[in-house]
Amino acid sequence: MLSAELNSPYVHATALVVGEAGVLITGASGAGKSSLALALLDLGARAGAFARLIGDDRVGLTRESGRLIAFCHQSIEGKIERRGQGVVDFPFIERAVVRFVIALHGKNTPPPPRYPGETDPCITLAGVRMPALSLRQEAAVADLAAEVWANPRLQRSIAGESD
Repeated sequence: MLSAELNSPYVHATALVVGEAGVLITGASGAGKSSLALALLDLGARAGAFARLIGDDRVGLTRESGRLIAFCHQSIEGKIERRGQGVVDFPFIERAVVRFVIALHGKNTPPPPRYPGETDPCITLAGVRMPALSLRQEAAVADLAAEVWANPRLQRSIAGESD
């Protein structure tokens, strides 16, 4: 299980909502967070789910009533970087409960464990435990998004079910 305390209310991440699930995508600059978020938002919308950006690049995180809340930074609300096109406007929601975390690793980082432990991986952020998925971006973003979308733990989160 991963764990992190927040030293600042803002983190370098991308956050979105699909269905009932706030999804936080973490990773280094250039790891593909924005591209993955856009692909997941597209998949969600095509599936008929509510799909909105919360924030890109700088996402605020706070704990409220035992839940992790993600919120957009006012200076870049409704903006996301689309690789090759620059920063574009995108429909957004100001804040949502985070129910799932994707840790995205660049192509030059070691791969996540091949055989996870007996329990599903989780992360604890600001004292809030939630399901997590650790991925290395080595496939086309559409393929990676389809893999994430098919994850049963994410699907339960989208439906508003507990993990």
